[in-house]
Amino acid sequence: MYVLGVVGPSDSGKTTLVGRLVAQLGERGRVATVKHCTVDPDIDTEGRDTARHREAGADVTYGIAEGSWFATGDDRTLDETLADLAPDYDICVLEGYHWADVPQVVLGGREHAGEALATGETAADVDVEAVCDALFETDPYECLDSLVARAKRSPEAPKAGAIATFTGRVRAKDHDEDAVTESLEFEKYEGVAEERMAALGAELEEREGVHEVLMHHRTGVIEYGEDIVFVVVLAGHREEAFRTVEDGINRLKDEVPIFKKEVTTDEEFWVHERS
Repeated sequence: MYVLGVVGPSDSGKTTLVGRLVAQLGERGRVATVKHCTVDPDIDTEGRDTARHREAGADVTYGIAEGSWFATGDDRTLDETLADLAPDYDICVLEGYHWADVPQVVLGGREHAGEALATGETAADVDVEAVCDALFETDPYECLDSLVARAKRSPEAPKAGAIATFTGRVRAKDHDEDAVTESLEFEKYEGVAEERMAALGAELEEREGVHEVLMHHRTGVIEYGEDIVFVVVLAGHREEAFRTVEDGINRLKDEVPIFKKEVTTDEEFWVHERS
């Protein structure tokens, strides 16, 4: 799922721009939208705040207000919402999440965390078609559930009796006496990492009984307890699935140029500089 943010002051036309983007992106896939809303004791639980998103063609809309959300359910975070949307939607447009590390359209000089795909004073200054094209050149958001869903949609799925998965996560420590790991930061060798991961997946898919291999490694800062890397294998039988998952993660770590920085309570260092 490709994720795009739109950020800017309240008078910059954010919602208008989201509507234009949704209309354009809806021609390329199923679109979800998530709007960040200020806390309001009279919060609109009927969803009128996101009506303009739906009118533009969004397949589903959410509004989240500082740990609350208006739909049915308990408190939601943005990360939880994206993980729920990723298996079923091709694109998600965020409105108002200037701190989210996702590709952003930035209006009115708003501070932002993610890469700026376009900037302008108001929505009228943005070339929507160019933004949509640029979005599909960025890395998509993936999680374990989205990769499993893709495997189940494979044309080879009717011949598969097994899906095996591996999830790597940030652990706090190896031993009780170790300093606690607060976060890891990953950087990839742009272009080369993607090519090698694709080549590795294609090679593993040539094995007898293996129908599809999907791999994704997150980059940037990943906090303790969060997921880092996923390997999903669709195979005829469990033996091929288990063996290929193990080989896939081992070879990904050995062959794909992704560099790790560890931040503990005591220090921070690039792991490859100590090996």
